[in-house]
Amino acid sequence: MTLQIEQLSPNIGALIKGFDFSQPMTDETKQQITDALLQHQVIFFRDQPITPTQQVDFAKQFGTLHIHPIFPHAEEAREIVVLDNHQLDLTDNSIWHTDVTFIEKPPLGSILAAKKVPSIGGDTTWSSSYAAWEALSPAYQRMLEGLTATHEFVNSFPLERFGNTPDAHKKWIQVQLENPPVTHPVVRTHPVTGKKLIFVNEGFTSKINEVSPAESKSILSFLYQHIAKPEFTIRWHWQNNDIAFWDNRATQHYAVGDYTKESHRIMHRATVNGDRPV
Repeated sequence: MTLQIEQLSPNIGALIKGFDFSQPMTDETKQQITDALLQHQVIFFRDQPITPTQQVDFAKQFGTLHIHPIFPHAEEAREIVVLDNHQLDLTDNSIWHTDVTFIEKPPLGSILAAKKVPSIGGDTTWSSSYAAWEALSPAYQRMLEGLTATHEFVNSFPLERFGNTPDAHKKWIQVQLENPPVTHPVVRTHPVTGKKLIFVNEGFTSKINEVSPAESKSILSFLYQHIAKPEFTIRWHWQNNDIAFWDNRATQHYAVGDYTKESHRIMHRATVNGDRPV
């Protein structure tokens, strides 16, 4: 099949038409999707009522899948994270973040399926880490290159929110021991495109290692505000059965928490394993 690709903004985002997630994917179609992902960084599909098993089958075409250590998973497939605001504290989805950078090899990408969305609100916004990097002055770019940052599990999964029962507390302690702080470059080179990008995020980055605490706080604060500039971003208004597939290496995203507690939002996420940032 030949996909129809509609670019949605100058720096990031495209809508893909002509693909059916319930049907087998040919090598040609896989290459078209891969190319679109690399070019547009996040791609969207409408009206795709897939099951968790079908979502896993699609995601595995792009690599092995990550099993999240904290978030609950679908009964049919432990590779599918279930993000249900009635069952889970999703406070830290409403900040700019890149998924699971607290591990040595953060994910290549994520595939998010909308199962139930609020009638009003609940959008997600993505930012291009390429565009944010390219907009920095050459002097500031030179200052950032060569710096490293610490990323920590506890930043987005604190004990007081994810260890508040005896069983949850025991699990949290074990996950923390299995996921000690890791170091990644502040400026990453994408392993496929070769383009440079900013690779710190408010969700998991705790400090820049080579500078003082005050300097680290100042640099990170500036970068977090810079990455969130509207000109680097796209905002997606979800409909039930929409799917988004994003390059986790080259983007950050923010789940807008503007819907009421009574509203019900359920999303299913598959996460494709990646490589060590350099």
